[in-house]
Amino acid sequence: MSKCFFKGHYLKATAGTCEEMMKRAVFSRELGVSIVMHDYLKGGFTTNTGLAHYCRDNGLLLHIHRAMHAVINGQKNHGMHFRVLAKTLRMSGGDYIRTGTVVGKLEGERDITLGFVNLLCDDFVEQDRSRGIYFTQDWVSLPGVLPVASGGIHVWHMPALTKIFGDDSVLHLGGGTLGHPWGNAPGAVANRVALEACVKARNEGRDLAREGNEIIREAFKWSLELAVSCEVWKEIIFNFAAVDVLDK
Repeated sequence: MSKCFFKGHYLKATAGTCEEMMKRAVFSRELGVSIVMHDYLKGGFTTNTGLAHYCRDNGLLLHIHRAMHAVINGQKNHGMHFRVLAKTLRMSGGDYIRTGTVVGKLEGERDITLGFVNLLCDDFVEQDRSRGIYFTQDWVSLPGVLPVASGGIHVWHMPALTKIFGDDSVLHLGGGTLGHPWGNAPGAVANRVALEACVKARNEGRDLAREGNEIIREAFKWSLELAVSCEVWKEIIFNFAAVDVLDK
């Protein structure tokens, strides 16, 4: 693989006033940018909905950042859970939102994360207390929001990310791309090769959880970019317990 599709940008529209936010969104469109980003908790739900309508009417994608969420949902004895914030965001509007990674640096218990990912994406979600979904949710025709796995992820995480998030998701590898010793483009190539190897293996019926490392090792025999990336990230782990866990 010599090329990785195209290089894109997104511009942050978050501002001190609603008016300035809209000016930035309009300016982004004039520049030909296809994506704008908004901190929806900082801006507020009403402001976010206004921006979401503008983006949809003008062919822009709206990337939702959840900055400040930990202040609201970081403790069990106050605030509200992120699944509530995720559902409210789906009603407010947006195309994709960062949800944590389960395996990266952003803490998140797997079943809980999958629970609010389902609430973001699916039209109908059955009650499942093991994932923190305490009642059935029928979204009828309300559009879904793609989850973004972002935060400390790299090529060795790709088998787990593919298994956890599936096809309808966005994998945002910042340092996992830019940290490649050969530069940004080889970093992107390495990530893409790892992803496609994992998808191919999954479609062939292989167990990503059990065979993940072996799948990556097989792939880097055919990609020097991936081999170098694997060497860089082989000892990078984030080993801490999740704060957000279900009560037993």
